[in-house]
Amino acid sequence: MRCIPNMKTCEPMSAITGIIFLTLMLCTTQAAAGTLENLRASGAIGERYDGYAVAKEPGAQADVDEINAKRRAIYQEKAAAQGVPIEQVGKVYAEEIIKNIPAGTWIQLNGQWRQKE
Repeated sequence: MRCIPNMKTCEPMSAITGIIFLTLMLCTTQAAAGTLENLRASGAIGERYDGYAVAKEPGAQADVDEINAKRRAIYQEKAAAQGVPIEQVGKVYAEEIIKNIPAGTWIQLNGQWRQKE
Protein backbone atom coordinates (compact mmCIF):
# COMPACT_ATOMS: atom_id res chain seq x y z
CA MET A 1 0.00 0.00 0.00
CA ARG A 2 1.39 3.42 -0.95
CA CYS A 3 0.69 6.81 0.64
CA ILE A 4 -2.22 8.60 -0.95
CA PRO A 5 -1.88 12.40 -1.06
CA ASN A 6 -3.97 14.19 1.61
CA MET A 7 -4.74 10.90 3.39
CA LYS A 8 -3.20 9.38 6.47
CA THR A 9 -3.00 5.86 5.10
CA CYS A 10 0.58 4.91 4.29
CA GLU A 11 2.76 1.90 3.71
CA PRO A 12 2.78 -0.67 6.52
CA MET A 13 6.58 -0.32 6.71
CA SER A 14 6.31 3.09 8.35
CA ALA A 15 4.16 1.60 11.13
CA ILE A 16 6.66 -1.21 11.60
CA THR A 17 9.50 1.31 11.71
CA GLY A 18 7.64 3.25 14.40
CA ILE A 19 7.11 0.11 16.48
CA ILE A 20 10.77 -0.82 16.19
CA PHE A 21 11.79 2.71 17.20
CA LEU A 22 9.54 2.66 20.29
CA THR A 23 10.81 -0.79 21.26
CA LEU A 24 14.42 0.37 21.00
CA MET A 25 13.65 3.46 23.08
CA LEU A 26 12.07 1.34 25.82
CA CYS A 27 15.03 -1.04 25.79
CA THR A 28 17.45 1.88 26.05
CA THR A 29 15.55 3.30 29.02
CA GLN A 30 15.52 -0.09 30.71
CA ALA A 31 19.23 -0.52 29.99
CA ALA A 32 19.97 2.87 31.54
CA ALA A 33 17.97 1.90 34.63
CA GLY A 34 19.87 -1.39 34.73
CA THR A 35 23.15 0.48 34.50
CA LEU A 36 22.12 2.74 37.39
CA GLU A 37 21.18 -0.28 39.49
CA ASN A 38 24.47 -2.01 38.63
CA LEU A 39 26.49 1.08 39.52
CA ARG A 40 24.68 1.38 42.85
CA ALA A 41 25.10 -2.33 43.63
CA SER A 42 28.82 -2.21 42.85
CA GLY A 43 29.32 0.81 45.12
CA ALA A 44 30.60 2.89 42.20
CA ILE A 45 27.96 5.55 42.84
CA GLY A 46 25.93 6.76 45.77
CA GLU A 47 22.90 8.94 46.29
CA ARG A 48 22.95 12.34 48.01
CA TYR A 49 20.41 14.14 50.18
CA ASP A 50 19.77 16.66 47.37
CA GLY A 51 18.51 14.22 44.73
CA TYR A 52 21.74 13.85 42.79
CA ALA A 53 24.04 10.88 42.35
CA VAL A 54 27.74 11.00 43.24
CA ALA A 55 30.58 9.02 41.68
CA LYS A 56 32.40 7.15 44.42
CA GLU A 57 34.77 5.70 41.79
CA PRO A 58 36.36 7.84 39.05
CA GLY A 59 35.25 5.46 36.28
CA ALA A 60 31.60 6.17 37.07
CA GLN A 61 31.80 9.96 36.64
CA ALA A 62 30.50 10.03 33.05
CA ASP A 63 27.50 7.90 34.04
CA VAL A 64 26.82 10.14 37.03
CA ASP A 65 27.03 13.26 34.87
CA GLU A 66 24.43 11.77 32.50
CA ILE A 67 22.15 10.67 35.35
CA ASN A 68 22.36 14.07 37.04
CA ALA A 69 21.71 15.97 33.80
CA LYS A 70 18.47 14.01 33.33
CA ARG A 71 17.48 14.55 36.96
CA ARG A 72 18.29 18.26 36.79
CA ALA A 73 16.02 18.64 33.75
CA ILE A 74 13.16 16.94 35.61
CA TYR A 75 13.75 19.00 38.75
CA GLN A 76 13.83 22.25 36.74
CA GLU A 77 10.59 21.39 34.99
CA LYS A 78 8.83 20.54 38.27
CA ALA A 79 10.24 23.60 40.03
CA ALA A 80 9.06 25.93 37.26
CA ALA A 81 5.60 24.34 37.21
CA GLN A 82 5.23 24.63 40.99
CA GLY A 83 6.99 27.95 41.47
CA VAL A 84 9.51 26.58 43.97
CA PRO A 85 13.32 26.45 44.03
CA ILE A 86 14.95 23.57 42.17
CA GLU A 87 16.77 22.58 45.37
CA GLN A 88 13.44 21.97 47.09
CA VAL A 89 12.30 19.67 44.29
CA GLY A 90 15.62 17.80 44.41
CA LYS A 91 15.26 17.16 48.14
CA VAL A 92 11.73 15.81 47.69
CA TYR A 93 12.94 13.47 44.96
CA ALA A 94 15.92 12.47 47.14
CA GLU A 95 13.54 11.28 49.86
CA GLU A 96 11.77 9.06 47.33
CA ILE A 97 15.01 7.81 45.78
CA ILE A 98 16.47 6.91 49.17
CA LYS A 99 13.22 5.29 50.26
CA ASN A 100 13.12 3.08 47.15
CA ILE A 101 16.77 2.11 46.61
CA PRO A 102 17.81 -1.34 47.80
CA ALA A 103 19.67 -2.01 51.03
CA GLY A 104 23.43 -1.72 50.64
CA THR A 105 23.27 1.35 48.38
CA TRP A 106 25.58 4.14 49.49
CA ILE A 107 23.80 7.30 50.63
CA GLN A 108 25.18 10.61 51.85
CA LEU A 109 23.30 12.24 54.70
CA ASN A 110 24.62 15.13 56.78
CA GLY A 111 27.95 14.90 54.95
CA GLN A 112 28.49 11.28 55.96
CA TRP A 113 28.48 8.25 53.68
CA ARG A 114 26.79 5.08 54.85
CA GLN A 115 25.09 2.11 53.31
CA LYS A 116 21.31 1.96 53.44
CA GLU A 117 20.14 -0.71 55.83
